Amino acid sequence: MDLSATLILVGLIFALLWLVKVKTSGKYKLPPGPPALPLIGNLPQIDKNTPFKDLVKFSKAYGPVVTVYLGWQRTVVLVGYDAVKEALVDQADDFTGRGPLPFLMKATKGYGLGISNGDRWRQLRRFTLTTLRDFGMGRKGMEEWIQEESKHLTARVHESKGTSFDPTFLLSRTVSNVICCLVFGERFNYEDKQFLRLLNIISETLKFGSSPIGQMYNIFPWLMEHLPGRQHTAFAHMEEVRDFIKKKIQEHRETLDPSSPRDYIDCFLIRMKQEEDIPTTEFHYENLVSTVLNLFLAGTESTSSTIRYALSVLIKYPSIQEKMQQEIDTVIGQERCPNMEDRKSLPFTDAVIHEVQRFLDIVPFSVPHYALHDVSFRGYTIPKDTVIIPLLHSVLKEEKQWETPWSFNPKHFLDQNGNFKKNPAFLPFSAGKRACVGESLARMELFIFLVSLLQRFTFSYTEGPDGIDLTAQYSSFASLPRRYDIIATPR
Repeated sequence: MDLSATLILVGLIFALLWLVKVKTSGKYKLPPGPPALPLIGNLPQIDKNTPFKDLVKFSKAYGPVVTVYLGWQRTVVLVGYDAVKEALVDQADDFTGRGPLPFLMKATKGYGLGISNGDRWRQLRRFTLTTLRDFGMGRKGMEEWIQEESKHLTARVHESKGTSFDPTFLLSRTVSNVICCLVFGERFNYEDKQFLRLLNIISETLKFGSSPIGQMYNIFPWLMEHLPGRQHTAFAHMEEVRDFIKKKIQEHRETLDPSSPRDYIDCFLIRMKQEEDIPTTEFHYENLVSTVLNLFLAGTESTSSTIRYALSVLIKYPSIQEKMQQEIDTVIGQERCPNMEDRKSLPFTDAVIHEVQRFLDIVPFSVPHYALHDVSFRGYTIPKDTVIIPLLHSVLKEEKQWETPWSFNPKHFLDQNGNFKKNPAFLPFSAGKRACVGESLARMELFIFLVSLLQRFTFSYTEGPDGIDLTAQYSSFASLPRRYDIIATPR
């Protein structure tokens, strides 16, 4: 049977499955949503470049809980702070499921913390949080690692000597070295060719996942596997990252001292040995490889992209940059390394960093959740095997939560006296039991790295503030900021 005949047959099979699914859906009181076509669902109604905006439009017609079909996959979208909070926090146990996102399933072989459920997820999450905290995440020890890495960062920026440069991979190297210390027990030289290769793969993988073809893979994986395209290159590159991780695990095995664990991998290997005779253990080699992959990827790109975006914002709004520098100079000066205790005395700086995260909206969809059983929510039934999208974009840009949601405005996080104020709708790390495990680490990195840079440099762009476009270059699975060659002028 040739390829075209195979695809036609597969299409017919899925059309029949679609009819069965729609017929089965009739026995549930599903949340309302727009009419869908067989196989392709609501895809023709959704802009491939900014799909989350169309999901918000659907909610205006159908309410904050909307059923849409992404291809033939039934999906329930939660729109706005109230719906997202009610699901992820108030009904947390019903919404802990993680969807089998095809791209991540293939990249991780179905193992690891990121997309696991049930007992695997519970065991790996508890262990990961405990181990990362033991090695200083959110504590003084980790603060010192970040401070030390900030010195490498500022020294490298000094080498630009006021000429324009692209900070993308410099920031990736800086941020990645922090998670590398936690996971691999070592930092890498900024000129390490293998390290640079891995960071380039991570960057390109995120771009692919946020591109239209990456979206198509997640919707029609069975079709994309048989078609030529970038998806095959992306998976080949992910194998390179996995091979690197396997090599590091082997090095750890050969030098392991169970009485003195050096990092996350050592702790996992020790736990593997302790539970090797327990049939239900989740501490085995495949989960180790894929969880380290989860941590390496998540701990590199999102934070470095946020810092890069922050620099673009400060160039776009030089008065904000100047006000931050004045506050930093008054509280810390230009020599001493900032620490997290300083944040209390830098309310404007803290507000700007929070507003950068809100405005960038780096994961507009969050990572999709999944109904592991029939879920009752707001008078509706979300059937088992339904993908659930808590639309973080709709929370971070919700008009009733933010005074000027579509403008960059640090006052969103300041009270009338200029003191920092929290906003419950600030959810860039999601919420509930599947919130980002590295949230405290990311907060530390954003604060210390950005303050360290502003202590020593003023940032600008050859074409001036008007040359900076703050809209994302890619906006789907992730919102990736545009790249600019910037100028760092020593102060």
